[in-house]
This record gives sequence, structure tokens and C-alpha cells, in this order.
Amino acid sequence: MSSTRLCIGVVAPLTGRLAPLGRPLAYVLRALAPRLRQVDNGGRRHEVAIAVRDSRSEPEAARQAVRELVTADRANLVLTLAGTRVLPAVADTCEQLGVPCLSTTFPWQAYVRARGADPAHRFRWTYHFAWGLDDIAAVFASLWERVEGRHAVGCLWNDDLQGTLLRDERYGFAPVTSARGHALVDLGPYREPADDFAAQVERMREHGVDVITSASTATDLALFHRQARRAGLRPRLITCSRWLTYPHTHTTPAPDVHAELGDARVATLVYWSPGHPYRSSLDGSTCADLAHAYRQDTGECWLQPLGLAHALVETAHHALATADDPTDRASVAGALAGARLDTIAGPLDWTSGPTPNTALVRLVGGQWHPGPQGPRLAVVANEGNPEVPLTGDLTPV
Repeated sequence: MSSTRLCIGVVAPLTGRLAPLGRPLAYVLRALAPRLRQVDNGGRRHEVAIAVRDSRSEPEAARQAVRELVTADRANLVLTLAGTRVLPAVADTCEQLGVPCLSTTFPWQAYVRARGADPAHRFRWTYHFAWGLDDIAAVFASLWERVEGRHAVGCLWNDDLQGTLLRDERYGFAPVTSARGHALVDLGPYREPADDFAAQVERMREHGVDVITSASTATDLALFHRQARRAGLRPRLITCSRWLTYPHTHTTPAPDVHAELGDARVATLVYWSPGHPYRSSLDGSTCADLAHAYRQDTGECWLQPLGLAHALVETAHHALATADDPTDRASVAGALAGARLDTIAGPLDWTSGPTPNTALVRLVGGQWHPGPQGPRLAVVANEGNPEVPLTGDLTPV
């Protein structure tokens, strides 16, 4: 039996500095379009439209995109990913307008704090899946422990939201890393983008730091590494989240950055890869299938957000299929709150998250290894998720 038309709204960074992260979501929407044309709910078949609006990688444009999706497209729920300022802008606007929102690719502590809330706060309309800063800290600590000897770990953190959260005494790195016996040395905050790291390099020398952890951009990390190297200092290992979860050849065209970071062999967190042992709940494809199809169809190497983008769409479909009334936004929000499903990004469970409105994605450790077609992300530590096979060894410098 046919029934009311539904609409999935999408706010994606199709242009601007975050565009490389928007492309996987745009691809998934195209690839899954045949599966999304209809959804069956309780014996009723609903036609589904997909409406995509460009955030232009800017918060105000993202807010306007949500308003248009809600008023012009009459979206039943909104999907989004990526952007320290952009993602919270989408979520907050959805919360204000009373439309369900599902987002990903952002540590849950940042998701909550960027919106001015306490981790115990329960949002009415907005839901998220990702990992925590504590999960990143645990993965990075396990990598530091694979480097021989005891190390002072230098923290290269900016003066913005990421740095503030990473320094937080309750939710940042210290509670996890101190419990494992690691001494953290704050090298000092910096404004992003940076033009000089002389002060941070000097603190590195003063404290005998030989391991670095960061959440910088590829360009800033390359500048720091170059200045440290020229000062006669060479970190044995660099762990970096955020932009270094993507190949640096994908996020900046600068050859000097590529050369510097290729030499540094940066380690990072891995939340999705072709080797993850999961399948899509929509079409049964494996992680390897998805990565191969993306390469074949776009000519580009897979990126980690590809798996999360696919899971984002899987969860949206699940919510519309299981809501008591998929035409009612409150009912769809209720379906998200109680969602438990297996996705291509792994099992997601909003009923047992670390904070209300959140489902956890498990992490493993990776390192960028040089390859004939550019940097290759190898899984080098899997304590956080032993189901994910190792594909390489950690290689300190």
C-alpha cells in the first residue's frame, strides 16, 4: 500500500575547505539512491525524496541550509557530517526547529561541548554517532607504548575548541594517558593556521620530548615537523587525529607538505577501513566492496568518512522504517533514540551510549605508510577492536 511521501534532508560540505570530506557522503547518496526511493513501514510503502543542501563549509550557510530543508523541502530528518563549527550549527538549528538530526565524524565530547551543553544533557531532536576523546587517547597511548623506552609526550594543540577539549582535566587526554603512566607536556597553544612553531619547538627541546601528539591540520603539522627537524629534533613518533585521519595528499596540494609528512610517518586513529569486518544493512555490501566501488566510480582512494556516510544513510532508513509514524518528526526522533542496528561502520546502539543521544564507534590505531599510489593507511594496533585485522606494523622514525 502506498502512502505519504517522505524526505531525507542532507547538509553536506560540497564546496569550501571541507569539500574533500563531503564527497564520500555525496557518493553514498548517489550509490544508494535506488535503495532509498521507497521505505516500507508497517505494511505501508512511502516514497522517499533526498534533498541535499550545501553548507559551503560555513556555519551560517549550514544554518540556512537546515531552514530551507525544513521549510521548503519539508524534511522528516536531516543528516550531516564534518566541521568543528559547521556540524554543531546544523544540529543546533535542527534542535531549534524541531526536526530530527543525525550526525557523525566528531568526538562526542566536542559534539556536546560545542553546543554549550553538559555531557549528561539530553537533546530532544539531535543524535550522533562517533568516538570519544578518551577513545582517541587510549589508541594513541597504545601506540606510544610500542616505541622503545620511556617518553615525554609533547602535546601540539591549538587554542580553539579542539585544544581546549584535549586539555580538559575531566574529558581530555590526561585522565586516560596519566592512568597508563604517560607524562604529557603541553607545548603551548597556537592560532590556526600557524605561521611559526619556534616556541613549541623550544619547549620540545627543554622537556626532552621525543613523541608528539596533535590534532592539527596537515599544513600546520608539516610546518612544525620541518622546524623541529631543522632545530636538530626528530620525533620518534607523531600521533595526530582530525585532518591526519585522511591522506595528506587529499587535503592539501602542497608538495612540501606531502614530502614532510611522508617522512614523518604519522600515526592516527582508524574508525573505518576496507578491512573492517562489517556489512551494509541496506545492500549487504562489505567494507571492501564499498571501498572498491568508490575507487572504481570516482578514481579516488577511499576515505574513512565513506563508511560513516554509508552508516548515516543506513540509520536514516532504519529510523523511517521503524518509527511509529514516519511522517511525524517526533516519532522519527523516538526511533533514533531507540535505534540499535548493525551497519557497515559496525554495531551502533543509541540505548547504551556514553551520553544521551550518542552511539559509539570503536577505534583502532593506524599509521600512514608510503606506497606507490601515495600514503597508505595501515592498521597497526587493534586492542580497541580485535575484529579488525592488522595490515601493517608500527614503524617509529
